[in-house]
Amino acid sequence: MNLADKDNDALNKLRSWHSQTAIILGSGLSSIVPNAGDKEIVPYAEFGEIPQPSVPGHAGRFVLAKIENVPVIVAQGRVHLYEAWNARQVTASIRVLAAAGVKNLVVTNAAGSINPKFRPGTWMMISDHLNLTGTSPLAGAARLDGEEATAGVASKGNPQFIDLTEAYSRRLRERFARVAAKEGIALHEGVYAGLLGPQYETPAEVRMLQRLGADAVGMSTVLEVIQARALEVEVVAFSCLTNLGAGLSDSQLSHEEVLQTGQGAAAVFSRLLSSALPEG
Repeated sequence: MNLADKDNDALNKLRSWHSQTAIILGSGLSSIVPNAGDKEIVPYAEFGEIPQPSVPGHAGRFVLAKIENVPVIVAQGRVHLYEAWNARQVTASIRVLAAAGVKNLVVTNAAGSINPKFRPGTWMMISDHLNLTGTSPLAGAARLDGEEATAGVASKGNPQFIDLTEAYSRRLRERFARVAAKEGIALHEGVYAGLLGPQYETPAEVRMLQRLGADAVGMSTVLEVIQARALEVEVVAFSCLTNLGAGLSDSQLSHEEVLQTGQGAAAVFSRLLSSALPEG
């Protein structure tokens, strides 16, 4: 990522916050972040590499906030492959956060539950994922070394064959699980399937995903996690289960339902974050 002068100014704003932790908010989850004044907001538009989200519920900005006196950088919104962006563009914000000094990444998303035991309105901590998008942010990254050395993504001309055995940090998962149990917060744990979208899955596709071992399905997260792990950023991720997958209920799926359920579940996750957020 070859940062222009304008990009460097924006990056320095993030660096000056001295945050070790960043949080990415998915659809309908913006209320998780505390209210922030104008001086605490850095729009994605200040970075030439980060595309502007077009989906409702994705503000497209970094918010510099404190949760229980822990400084965090909150990414309100993301872009998706289905918006006609490629895998590198979808993960641009991850490279910016890594360049800003972030070491821990908390990723959230809105997802459909395909495990009938995981009811809408609850949260699932992701233990592993199925990348069914057909792409990767690391594909072709080696030839961009010269352009992106600023972000620390250079791989010295070689493809990045990274180990994803522990894509989702066991240390952070155990921490959040302990806090959830202590606070009496229902927190499932399972496998997330990341698909291209934007259409929702058919009942046959939901049955296929169940047989593959997935518990929830969505259209984000997996590429961000791959990029973060390539940059040695530790990751913990959560799905707000906003609906049951196609064929598992009589309800018709809609983005409005996703937003409404996400807004209702945000308060629960805020409580979890306040107690479990890693300080370093």
